[in-house]
Amino acid sequence: MARVSFYTLGCKLNYAETSTLQRDFEARGFAVAPFGEAADVTLINTCTVTSEAERKCRQVVRRALRANPETFVVVTGCYAQLRPEEIAAIEGVDVVLGANEKFRLFSLIDEFTKRERTQVAVSCIDESTAYGPAFSSSGRTRAFLKVQDGCDYSCAFCTIPMARGRSRSQPVEATLTQARAIAERGFKEIVLSGVNIGLYGQEHGANLLDLLQALDRVDGIARYRISSIEPNLLTDGIIDFVAASERFQPHFHIPLQSGDDGVLGKMRRRYRREIYADRIARIKAAMPHACIGADVIVGFPAEDAARFENTVRFLNELPVSYLHVFTYSERPGTVAAEAPERVGGTAPPKAERSRRNRMLRILSEKKQHAFYREHLHEVRPVLWEIEEKDGAMYGFTDNYVKMRRPYDPAFEGVIEDVRLGELVEDGTVLAEEAGFLSIA
Repeated sequence: MARVSFYTLGCKLNYAETSTLQRDFEARGFAVAPFGEAADVTLINTCTVTSEAERKCRQVVRRALRANPETFVVVTGCYAQLRPEEIAAIEGVDVVLGANEKFRLFSLIDEFTKRERTQVAVSCIDESTAYGPAFSSSGRTRAFLKVQDGCDYSCAFCTIPMARGRSRSQPVEATLTQARAIAERGFKEIVLSGVNIGLYGQEHGANLLDLLQALDRVDGIARYRISSIEPNLLTDGIIDFVAASERFQPHFHIPLQSGDDGVLGKMRRRYRREIYADRIARIKAAMPHACIGADVIVGFPAEDAARFENTVRFLNELPVSYLHVFTYSERPGTVAAEAPERVGGTAPPKAERSRRNRMLRILSEKKQHAFYREHLHEVRPVLWEIEEKDGAMYGFTDNYVKMRRPYDPAFEGVIEDVRLGELVEDGTVLAEEAGFLSIA
C-alpha cells in the first residue's frame, strides 16, 4: 500500500485544509505515515505570513527527502500561490499547486513518480475562485471547521488577500452538514476557522450571527469556539449570543496588531483603539469570566519607540488574557515593503524588533497567569484531550484555562466539571481530585 505523509505550516485554516486532502488520499487507498518516516508521497501545505514560514518550507522538503530520497513532493498553500517559482527551484520538489488547484490534486497529477522538471499549476486568484470546504479530523477531541476563506481588506503588511483572494463562504446549510459530519466522528468541540470569518455569508445574504445561531442547534457538538474575529466585525449581537449560549464558549480572539492609533492607520486597519477597548469592555460586561486573546505585531515601519510604548500601556490596561506576538517582516508585494515611506519609513532594526517581541511575550505570560489565578478554586467544565504526555493529560476549561491531571484513559474526550487547583511551573493549572464530576 502506498504511503503519504503531510506537513502543515501556518494557521488553523491550513490544518483544516490539510485534513481534507488527507481524507482524499485515504479514500484512494493511501496509508498515512507520520512525517519523518519514509513515504511515497509528501504533501506540504505552506504559509506566507512571515519569512520564517518560507524558510521552514525549505527545511521540511529536505527532511522529507532524507526520509525517502524518492518521495514525490507536493507543495501547496499560500507560499505556493505567491512564490511558485521559488518553490519550484527547491531541489526535490515535484509539483507546486496554487489555491485553485490544491483540491484538484488528483485530476492534475497522473502518477506520483519523480520527474526531471517540476510541474507548476498555479492560476490567478480572482472573483471566480471557488470556495473549498474543509475541516480537520485527527485523533484529538476538537475539529477545526473552515467556514470562510479569503479577505476583502487590504492591510499594509498582509499577503493573505493575494494568496487566497476575496472573501467567500458557503451557505449556512452546507456548513451545518459539515458540522453534523464532525459530530458523527465523535468530536466534542468545533473551532470555527477562516481568514476573516466576520465577513461570513455576505454573498449569500447571511451573516456570521445567522451561522452561529444555526450551529447552536446541531446535535452532538458540546462546544464551539470562534477562532478569531476582527474587532470592527464583532457585533453586540454576537457577544450577547455567545453570553447566552450553552455551547459557544466564553473565549474570543480579537486581533489588535497595535495599540497606537497612528500605527493602526498606517497599517490600514479598520478600527482604532477606542473601538477595540469598547469591544473588550462589552465582552467583560456580558461575560466577566471570558478569556480574550489578542494578536500584536511589533516593529512595523511606523512604530517608533513612543508608539511602541503606547501599545505596551494600552495592553497593560486592557483586561485581555494572553497575546500572540508577531515580529514584523517585510513581505514582497505589500504596501509596507514596497513603499515603506508611505507607512512611516523603514522598520526598526531586527534586534529592536526582537526586543519588543520579548517584552510583549513577558507581558502575555503575566496576563495569562493573572487570568488563571482569577479562576483558581472555581469549578469549571474541562474537555480532556486524547493524548498522554509524561504521565499526564491536558484539557481546557470553557474559558480556555489549560488544565492538567494524571493520565487516565477513561477521561479521554470526556467533559467534566473540575475544580481548578494550583497554578504550576509549566503554566498549567492542576485539577483537584475532589472536584471531578463527570458530565459528558
